[in-house]
Amino acid sequence: MDKIAGLDEAAELFKVLGNESRLALVWLLSRERLTVSVLAEQAGLSQPLVSQHLRTLRQAGLVSSEREGKEIRYALADQHVAHVVLDAIAHVQEPNDQGNEQ
Repeated sequence: MDKIAGLDEAAELFKVLGNESRLALVWLLSRERLTVSVLAEQAGLSQPLVSQHLRTLRQAGLVSSEREGKEIRYALADQHVAHVVLDAIAHVQEPNDQGNEQ
């Protein structure tokens, strides 16, 4: 079988997104550019933990940052990752085959 192009990279993407806190940060950033302090407040996480997760997301090329005066605002690098996360959330909220809600 021929190797599917991009499969390794897609698997790495899912590894990075395989954390509830990072999913929450991506969800928050899908709506607007935010600072670490706002992300921490809205996600209910400590600022050091948010910074650690943002570093992981940046290293994966999923998040970018831009300095505005004394603040650094974070944003999604592109909307593809937002679609992946939002589609996954929508999927798990759909009724399953037995008609039971998740």
